[in-house]
Amino acid sequence: MTRTDDHKTDDTGPSGYAAARLHLLNEGARSGPPRRTALAGLTDDWLTGLFTAAAPTAKGISLVAVGGYGRGELSPRSDLDLVLLHDGSDPAAVAALADRLWYPVWDLGISLDHSVRTPAEARKTAGEDLKVQLGLLDARHLAGDLGLTAGLRTAILADWRNQAPKRLPELQELCAERAERHGELRFLLEPDLKEARGGLRDATALRAVAASWLADAPREGLADARRRLLDARDALHLVTGRATDRLALQEQDQVAAELGLLDADTLLRQVYEAARVISYAGDVTWREVNRVLRARAVRPRLRAILGGGKPVAERSPLAEGVVEQDGEAVLARTARPERDPVLPLRAAAAAAQAALPLSPYAVRRMAATARPLPTPWPAEAREQLITLLGSGRPTVDVWEALEAEGLISRLLPDWERVRCRPQRNAVHLWTVDRHLIETAVRASALTRRVSRPDLLLVAALLHDIGKGWPGDHSVAGEIIAKDVAARLGFDRADVTVLATLVRHHLLLVETATRRDLDDPATVRAVADAVGSESTLELLHALTEADALATGPAAWSTWRGSLVSDLVRRVCAVLAGEHPGTEPEPAAPTAEEERLAVEAHRTGGPVLALRAQAEPGPPEESAETGEPLGVELVIAVPDQPGVLPALAGVLALHRLTVRTGGLRTLRLPDDVDDDGSVLLLDWRVAAEYGSLPQASRLRADLVRALDGSLDIMSRLAERDAAYPRRRGRAAPPPRVTVAPAASRHATVIEVRAQDAPGLLFRIGTALDKAAIRVRSMHASTLGANAVDAFYVTSGTGAPLPPEDATATARVLEEALRA
Repeated sequence: MTRTDDHKTDDTGPSGYAAARLHLLNEGARSGPPRRTALAGLTDDWLTGLFTAAAPTAKGISLVAVGGYGRGELSPRSDLDLVLLHDGSDPAAVAALADRLWYPVWDLGISLDHSVRTPAEARKTAGEDLKVQLGLLDARHLAGDLGLTAGLRTAILADWRNQAPKRLPELQELCAERAERHGELRFLLEPDLKEARGGLRDATALRAVAASWLADAPREGLADARRRLLDARDALHLVTGRATDRLALQEQDQVAAELGLLDADTLLRQVYEAARVISYAGDVTWREVNRVLRARAVRPRLRAILGGGKPVAERSPLAEGVVEQDGEAVLARTARPERDPVLPLRAAAAAAQAALPLSPYAVRRMAATARPLPTPWPAEAREQLITLLGSGRPTVDVWEALEAEGLISRLLPDWERVRCRPQRNAVHLWTVDRHLIETAVRASALTRRVSRPDLLLVAALLHDIGKGWPGDHSVAGEIIAKDVAARLGFDRADVTVLATLVRHHLLLVETATRRDLDDPATVRAVADAVGSESTLELLHALTEADALATGPAAWSTWRGSLVSDLVRRVCAVLAGEHPGTEPEPAAPTAEEERLAVEAHRTGGPVLALRAQAEPGPPEESAETGEPLGVELVIAVPDQPGVLPALAGVLALHRLTVRTGGLRTLRLPDDVDDDGSVLLLDWRVAAEYGSLPQASRLRADLVRALDGSLDIMSRLAERDAAYPRRRGRAAPPPRVTVAPAASRHATVIEVRAQDAPGLLFRIGTALDKAAIRVRSMHASTLGANAVDAFYVTSGTGAPLPPEDATATARVLEEALRA
């Protein structure tokens, strides 16, 4: 037998090979790819010796390795996948040769997957059986007629490429069925390294896609991920002495030791990280395959219609610097990541809101060129993060795209400790990092229940961030949450609330299920820990989102009722100690008084625009900082219809309202009139593009107030011409009457998905109901609008309870329509 590295044998029989094989596997100095290569080479030499001894002058016959053996990836207990290829001239000789090859393999107890075929038979079987065709793609010559093997390889590859439009969808379906049966490798406590999604089978499928020349997988980290899974399988085979791919709990410590790793958790993190890379590469690759196949199907029809020529890909704007093209969110041609540090978050938020995948090429470019965000973050960056977190299920895939290029750890350095961290608890379905994202997904459906959805979503992202540190993860998480929240740019009060939510995210469910709720001390302890009704409201929603994201065993109707009962009791205690009072209206500034007087004298609206640029690092020039928006101050004589008119004009000009206030302002004493003026102080930003001129805004507002500008028709025409892409289904709007919130007005709270024309629809509905808006407090938190309207009847009195309830119901129905 020929020499294989440092091991050789003079016996072509089973005993010689077995001794050399055993020596190789027990050699501690060699592992991983070198050992797999050496084992494949040793096996090659043995089988070649068997073939040569049995058929020294054979013609028209060859021995071919296929599948994993064809790739040279032999783990200690791997099967041998072999094809005895022949030209069909002497079937009896081929049958005798097969016996002399297969029996020595069986004598050693090695699993053998074998077949005897002519090239035509091999091609026919491959055409009928996708798994056979995949194995033959890795065909490698071992012995005999090299020309016969080379001819088969060439034919199989040509068939694969010619049949790719048909076979690749079959392969994708095969991968999906396997994932359904075996689950997601990176979230399983006892994963199947080969069959689970993100495992070795999927890595092989990606090689097959690349061989089709139709699409290719992202190469970054893919080879290393595959190597890690193969190394883990090698160690598993050596530890168990069996041909198994399932990494059982009781064997993980031994496998970790075999690999020289610290412990089983370190092993699982490496395995999960490898699976994450392969899963993401698969998502990107199959998306590209489907895109190419769709384009091939459509192109002949387009050519027939257009008379030739290459169609130009349609690009629709999603946000500043972000457009949709070919079913993906990509960077606009004018985007400059090197000058726009918020662009990665803005692109991610836009993609998630539109339920689009984020182009891997765009993510790679942003990762390579985007500048780091300043500390604290500018307000726009924080808003875009909140929008991303509040986008529901699409958040998961977009977050994965950012993770694939390391952007998440750059934005949130503390994320590194929880990334791919296993949770050895049967209740948990996910790793720590995925659980945090799943909690944000669940929380996005609960944003209508809270007055600060931004704090709910950020708390969902951070509530288990302490699991990467020793000790109680809630205590460690509180410290980390304070640091992260301050870095994100939240003010001191919000930082305190977020820290409280993280510290006590288990408080409600543990108290409700383990303590006597009839004991006043129990309720008082929770009230003292929470501190305020608004924090309690957030903690209640976070508790439910956390439990739902954990798994089906963590939440039930019974648990939910216990938690709700506790919340009601605590809320009563907090309400008794901290009665709500209506805030005093702020005194007008000198400029506001001036605008009010001018509006009164002219009888029309007067407005002023003031830029509100976000402060950047001291070394930045004023030219590089992008303004968050502008402050728009408008004074207009008090009259019906002001709110819908202004909101409609802003919607027509594609201006997003970030915050908005409306209040009645009494004129100064020296003005000889007892009238009043409405003062609106709003912060607005362009949805994309530049801001309109103040003169155009005023002209359209004048027309809207006198009825010559039909806002509703204009908005409908624009929506019909440029329909907005429908992404994930947002939670339905919720309109409630705040009990005892004001002595002088009825407070109606609206929580809804932010969208162009939302305030116009609200204002129109209130105007039709003959409801006067005394003051308004509107804010946009990520993708959520949280608005409070202090309303009165035409006489200026609060609405009777039944009228208030009816108004809320009518408004909610109008927003759902």
